[in-house]
Amino acid sequence: MEPDFSHLDEFLADEGLDGYAFLDDESNSNLYYTTGFGAPDPFFAVYTPDAVGILASSLEYGRAKKESRADVVKRHSDYDMRAKRAEHGDDAFFEVIAEFLADMDVESLAVESSFGVGAADKLRERDLTVTAEYDGVVGDIRAVKTEEEIDHVREAQRANEQAMARAEELIREADVRDGVLYRPEADEPLTSEFVKQEIEITLLRHDCSLDTTIVASGENAADPHDRGSGPIREGEFVIVDIFPRNKASRYHSDMTRTFLKGEPSETQQEWFDVTDEARKAALDAVEPGATGEEVNQAVVDVYDEAGYPTVFTDPTTETGFIHSTGHGVGLDVHEGPSISSNGDELEAGNVITIEPGLYDPKIGGVRIEDIVVVTEDGYENLTDYPISLVVE
Repeated sequence: MEPDFSHLDEFLADEGLDGYAFLDDESNSNLYYTTGFGAPDPFFAVYTPDAVGILASSLEYGRAKKESRADVVKRHSDYDMRAKRAEHGDDAFFEVIAEFLADMDVESLAVESSFGVGAADKLRERDLTVTAEYDGVVGDIRAVKTEEEIDHVREAQRANEQAMARAEELIREADVRDGVLYRPEADEPLTSEFVKQEIEITLLRHDCSLDTTIVASGENAADPHDRGSGPIREGEFVIVDIFPRNKASRYHSDMTRTFLKGEPSETQQEWFDVTDEARKAALDAVEPGATGEEVNQAVVDVYDEAGYPTVFTDPTTETGFIHSTGHGVGLDVHEGPSISSNGDELEAGNVITIEPGLYDPKIGGVRIEDIVVVTEDGYENLTDYPISLVVE
């Protein structure tokens, strides 16, 4: 994949800066996107309109040369790190960076706002100009996906659907005893913890992983980010929200379904139906040029008309629709663009979620989430999983 960094080139030219630098590890998706390389320990990298450079330890040097998109890969020892450490102590690393940047013809740098203050000061002490950038220029570039990136998300989503099917299967096959779901093969209650474990196992078999997932039922489901715990009961909403990352590509997907074992109450069915109506209204609003705010407002309008509170009409409400409609997905599970109030214009290539929901501790919670890509004439829904409340 060869990203289009013309927007970054324009930014550097407008600001009169030579390059854009990072000092971080593989958890920094902007660094990974810019270099095509990640390492568990922090390393230094710089982008210029002419070349991308990586300064790595000897441990990571060979892999950086083989895996990254960098035009220049140097190791600390290329700048006699050992001798510099004897002379400069802990400052030796910044002496090495300064020489590396001189080789790259870089005297002035933009860095992310999260770049360490101490590191920036050390570079300034070596007559380098270091300017914090707050507009998220690399994140804006990442928000518009290439076809290859969209395929990566699509692949992660197919694994996601297999994991969701396993969760639904466990609920479907469970016996009900005194209002509690039981695993028939183990004669034990079906718990959120067990369902999450089975989700993770399924994802591993499809070359995906995740740090955590959500299987929240009953009152737990009334908190949108409660991970869920304990036995699952008959007649309660069960929110299953899975957001795996493909191990090879590092791209995520994100999907939520809400299930119920038993007979839903009239209120539960109404909550589910109006939330699905809100999802459809948001999807109808998705197209290039529409703003994230307009898509979010489509959801708010449905809930308003149905008489449910939202934080966008009543910022103090603690029940109803209490989060935004969605977010971008890619190397991070939450990235731009925002599908909320003040959300910017959508562009073809944006990959976003649409996830309306309703929450109240007295009833539980319901959320339905699809992941879609904005196309030239609307959107493509990357989600191929049924939307149905009752599991029979």
